[in-house]
Amino acid sequence: MISEEEAREKILENVRPLDERNVPLSSALRCFSARDISARLPLPAFDNSAMDGYAVVASSCKKGQLLRVIGEQPAGFDRKLRVSSGEAVRIFTGAPVPAGADAVVMQEDVTRDGDEIVINTNVEAGEFIRRRGCDLAEGQRILAKGERIRAATAALLASQGFAEVIVGGEVNATIISTGDELVKPGEKIEPGQIYDSNSALLQALLQRCSAVVKSVEHCRDEREPLIEAIKRGIKNHILIISGGVSVGEHDLVKEALHKLGAQIDIWRVAIKPGKPFLFGNIDTCAVFGLPGNPVSAFVTFLQFVRPAVLKMMGATNLNLPQVPAKLSLDLTNDSDRPHYIRGKVEHGRFTPVGRQESHALFGLSQSNALLRLAVGQSLQADEIVEVQIWD
Repeated sequence: MISEEEAREKILENVRPLDERNVPLSSALRCFSARDISARLPLPAFDNSAMDGYAVVASSCKKGQLLRVIGEQPAGFDRKLRVSSGEAVRIFTGAPVPAGADAVVMQEDVTRDGDEIVINTNVEAGEFIRRRGCDLAEGQRILAKGERIRAATAALLASQGFAEVIVGGEVNATIISTGDELVKPGEKIEPGQIYDSNSALLQALLQRCSAVVKSVEHCRDEREPLIEAIKRGIKNHILIISGGVSVGEHDLVKEALHKLGAQIDIWRVAIKPGKPFLFGNIDTCAVFGLPGNPVSAFVTFLQFVRPAVLKMMGATNLNLPQVPAKLSLDLTNDSDRPHYIRGKVEHGRFTPVGRQESHALFGLSQSNALLRLAVGQSLQADEIVEVQIWD
């Protein structure tokens, strides 16, 4: 049994980023940029009005001043107007500022009569003008290699005229759940059976990482059907097998993998929940064997599978987000393995939720964070701790 740090290091040494690809910007959301990208244009690209109003020369705009309106500049094509002292141009939000103007006075602050306006407030130079490049300078880096493309990032790229972007590879995955006791949701359940929740859990977690789940299968505890399912699964980049990785007589996964020539690098990890964990390779497919208990599968996915998926996609930050929180009660880890406590971060406080056992799916469903307790570690209520956020 190895430490979780050794396990993660070994897994990440064994997976490689996939080939990058050029995708339409509309398909790039949640992908990772394969390049550093710099701004082609300043933002704004030209001085423009922040308000509907009148473009003026501020020095000629004392309260009560009468100005002559000489034209109109809507948003869009620059009409190349020019403003002199004693003049004004009707202007709209986003429209280019006419030459000579150094301020915009809001329409609410003037009284208009025909082609003349009266200024009802004092005007300062620079008021309500968005200066060229005040938000973004030309050549400024807007996206780093390995950074995830979010909705706002896509908008920024679009503002620079990018119709396509080069991103990391797309990870294809297969999920195999094992166990005679499992029944597909929607089917009739018999005494002693349970519904298969791990397949739904793992599929959702993979999709959350932006991996593509190509297939989800269930295998009874039978060698040959399991071997055939694994053969189908290893055609993808990642194969996740849920259950069957412990040491019981019906735990057949390790044997089936060996029969197919798998190289198994990890067999059991010092982590709670989740000790029965397997990692290896068959050809170019990374194979993960996760425990059958749902909370164990969840924790081992976040700590070991998720970083591997992100690395294959080209990400540089492989860690879950961490935030400080005040602990709501005393906690002690008396076990021989680091323990990941499931709980909820709310209003800056972390509170463990539900039974801290590997089968306790309801408590997990009410949680949004993990707190790692090292072996023998004790924490006091109101102590500030770092917690991992997954939701």
